[in-house]
Amino acid sequence: MVIHFHPHAYERMKERGATENEVKSTIEKGEQFPAKYNRTGFRRNFSFNGEWRGKYYRIKQVEVFAIQEHTDWLVITVITRYF
Repeated sequence: MVIHFHPHAYERMKERGATENEVKSTIEKGEQFPAKYNRTGFRRNFSFNGEWRGKYYRIKQVEVFAIQEHTDWLVITVITRYF
């Protein structure tokens, strides 16, 4: 399985604090769920124990929305939640 990134996904990752490794790990080991527009969602929690935008958080949740192309995945967008 190869994971490709749409330019939009790279922009959202930078803006929202997700790394390429976290996104790949979310697809490979995270919870999978159906999403709108025939996409697949993936969700995984990571230990964070750090500061994001001036506030301390213990957990970072990464949500990835992707399209499957044969055996590969094209990441469309990434959402992060901190708690």
